[in-house]
Amino acid sequence: MAKTDTRVFTAHVPVSLAEKVDQIAARLERSRNWIMKQALSAWIEQEEERTRLTREALADVDAGHMIDHQTVQSWADSLSSDEPLPVPR
Repeated sequence: MAKTDTRVFTAHVPVSLAEKVDQIAARLERSRNWIMKQALSAWIEQEEERTRLTREALADVDAGHMIDHQTVQSWADSLSSDEPLPVPR
């Protein structure tokens, strides 16, 4: 297996959070380092997706693809009725 370049990060976290990481590491029989890499990777993936979706939404706005507030409000209000309106498009 090829060795990957790595870099050490140090972060101060609340004791309660560190204890949870340790508990998960013990339960999964993995190192704290492995848990932290998994968590950081998942968070970065989530942030990248959020950024992609924001850019996509802004492109829709720039292209004039919007639904006015009143239409959305009417749809939301209808959700608790016996005959909800279709999702606005």
